[in-house]
Amino acid sequence: MSIVDNLNEEQRLPVLQSEGAVLVTAGAGSGKTRLLTHRIAYLIKEKGVAPYNILAITFTNKASNEMKERIERMVDNGEQVWVSTFHRLCVMILRRFIDKIDGFTKNFTIYADTEKSRLLKEVFKQLQIEDDDQKKSIDYHISNIKNNNADAIEYTSSLQGYVDGDVVLKAYNLYQNMLKQNNALDFDDLLVFTYKLLKENQEVREYYQDKFKYIHVDEFQDTNTIQYEIVRILAGKWGNILVVGDEDQCIYGWRGANISNIINFKQDFKDAKIFKLEQNYRSTKNILQVANRVIDNNTQRLKKTLWTENEQGKTVTYFVGDSDREEADYVARTIQDMVRQGDYRYSDFAILMRLTAPSRLFEEYLLNYNLPYKVLGGFRFFERAEIKGVVGYIRAIVNPRDNDSILRIINYPKRGIGESTVEQVKLFANGGSVLNVILNYPDYSFTPAVAKKLESFRNLYLDLKTKADDTNISGFAEYLIERAGFKEAFNSNNEEEINKAQNIAEFVNSVKEFEQNNAGSTLAQYLESITLVSDIDSVNENDDNVLISTVHAVKGLEFKVVFVTALEEGLFPINRGGERPSDIEEERRLAYVAITRACEDLFLTRSKRRFMYNEVKYQEPSRFLKEMGFETAREFEAKPYHTFEKAYSPKPKSTANIQTLLNNRINSQKKDLSAYTKGTQVLHPKFGAGIITDDSSLTTNRMVTINFGNMGSKTLSLDYAPLQIIKRK
Repeated sequence: MSIVDNLNEEQRLPVLQSEGAVLVTAGAGSGKTRLLTHRIAYLIKEKGVAPYNILAITFTNKASNEMKERIERMVDNGEQVWVSTFHRLCVMILRRFIDKIDGFTKNFTIYADTEKSRLLKEVFKQLQIEDDDQKKSIDYHISNIKNNNADAIEYTSSLQGYVDGDVVLKAYNLYQNMLKQNNALDFDDLLVFTYKLLKENQEVREYYQDKFKYIHVDEFQDTNTIQYEIVRILAGKWGNILVVGDEDQCIYGWRGANISNIINFKQDFKDAKIFKLEQNYRSTKNILQVANRVIDNNTQRLKKTLWTENEQGKTVTYFVGDSDREEADYVARTIQDMVRQGDYRYSDFAILMRLTAPSRLFEEYLLNYNLPYKVLGGFRFFERAEIKGVVGYIRAIVNPRDNDSILRIINYPKRGIGESTVEQVKLFANGGSVLNVILNYPDYSFTPAVAKKLESFRNLYLDLKTKADDTNISGFAEYLIERAGFKEAFNSNNEEEINKAQNIAEFVNSVKEFEQNNAGSTLAQYLESITLVSDIDSVNENDDNVLISTVHAVKGLEFKVVFVTALEEGLFPINRGGERPSDIEEERRLAYVAITRACEDLFLTRSKRRFMYNEVKYQEPSRFLKEMGFETAREFEAKPYHTFEKAYSPKPKSTANIQTLLNNRINSQKKDLSAYTKGTQVLHPKFGAGIITDDSSLTTNRMVTINFGNMGSKTLSLDYAPLQIIKRK
């Protein structure tokens, strides 16, 4: 029996086309992951290709892990196939060869958004840039230079008349110099430096061209210019490349995704074969009918129409609320009713929106109905201050040139080294290594008191450096927490400090789990594992929570029931159509992506009145509703680009926020603690639903321990924690 026998005809044809360039334009829910995994298994089992000669590139760790698991189940030695995100692939290449680029070493640090922002803050300070809009513009253009693989001088020259290109160029050069001093790369640099190596170094280029004889790229429509160039170089010798994408789901133009990559693929790879996947396995006929109606209005696409053998399904529901509160109440009440009927779990539901601002009301009404929820894109575990502090130590140990990390940890936890001392250390470093100044503090004119504190930190650093070389990563993590003083810093009964201490304990658990899954792993590899993550990676399918999310954040996911909300002009689509016609096509693709997340039931909602700009505004229905067949035709006024994004207020002053709502409840309940016993189910606005697992401190300290599932166990004070009982024991 052939590996392709259980594929449909649309999927089978590109799998059998094993040589040369292949473009598969795959509609939503059409089984592209199935196609890719079977293509790889076919190459190994039936064409005799060595697994280590195959590369598969995905866009999220979640997709990468799913593909790895499937391949390993299908073929022997499947773990030898390189399955990776673009950024992780670049990291692996750079860890091996970056020392061929002047000024960098293999222990470079990867700067995520937080570290990038800190460095840019220093750039703006040195250039005396204070205007927030100008700062955002410079940040955008620095990233755009890299994503488009552009020459910085030519790019900034082209900006004249729009923004001050000379200032952008100065900021770009200063920022890049600071990264080099820190032996650090931001996410964009991972791509730029990999391209530079492959393009300019024959040894590196030939090594990876010989290694990757068969290349597969998922979500090809989301590639930017430089990602595409990397792929083209890698495929330059053998020409065996299969890309799978859907131009109808190209929704990342704002971060450089180039839709022409998929449309012009045949021009770039001569004799490329093109296949379509149009059979959808996810959604009902009624849902696909709405999706096809809206996307048919786009012109930048390869013509295809999704179809399915699934049942007709439920009629798509269109709800119009008199106000935004009525809309939120309808969504929450509908979810409650559907769960009570017994056919659905909370995790079957997703509330989607174009922008994050409307999410506040949905959170409030889900709380009103005691429904557990999770906001995708919320405050991530590794972004917490105490975790950033611990990670800062590891970064500094791995890469001693990382000034940002040294300055982050020099007084964390607090050890009496103030800002004036930090500024003095930076002054002596003069743009060079901060750590060298600290290690050689007697050579500088510090006061005796300051010198004593620097000596203590120097001894701490050297001790940790020695320990890191002598033990495994989990043993080092435990030693670090003890030696650096984290346990002592967070050992009071204050609820905030208790949570910090538990977060740090959870951090150690994450190191142990990583070590168990990656035998012989290093601190540098662990850092990569927590840096190269996205919001979608935090979605745990075992959690039973309603998901609230932007459409961008759920691409690649599916749900039994989807609510596409705030379908109003200015919100979905946002006001961009007036100046750039292509923008409305991307907004329409977002609507298409939102609709096609639904498997069984789709709800489209809007409100007639919404609280915006600190006043009630009357809203026009989204033009997409007319295209779907739910509204009559109307003319839409072209609005200036970005008007809505700048003016919208996500927290109107005259409406109660969630915390106020909860505080009022707490005051009214007078804190009768008798019901907060072991086994009682409770709801917390940040941690979600949980169950009390320990009430031994209830009568003495008025505290309980609660297991919040993937958020871990928390010991909370009942005097302060905004808890609500869901179900008594």
